[in-house]
Amino acid sequence: MNTKILGNEGEKKATKFLKKQGYKIIERNYTNKIGEIDIIAFDKSEKTLVFVEVKTKTSDFFGLPREMVGSYKQHKIEQVATVYLLANNQIGNKFRFDVIEVLGNKIEHIKNAW
Repeated sequence: MNTKILGNEGEKKATKFLKKQGYKIIERNYTNKIGEIDIIAFDKSEKTLVFVEVKTKTSDFFGLPREMVGSYKQHKIEQVATVYLLANNQIGNKFRFDVIEVLGNKIEHIKNAW
């Protein structure tokens, strides 16, 4: 399967998963001049804005999907999130960075991934 298609399918599954958990989806594939964030959601139970990186793989033969979110990617997401927070007057509000790992039909939500 094409990696772009696989990634899109993983993001759809992650969005559906988050909605079932009571999250409000604010944006999908938010992009600015620095980069992209897969999902921006609001965790109603914790009153927290959540920036979600979704990683999807069909097998763990070469490692888990979460292992694909290294320090460079984390830093890039932080930069994109900062622009989002500034542009949407959200500075000072609670936020966190999560990873959703989609491995076949299994979904793992890692809160406060970094």
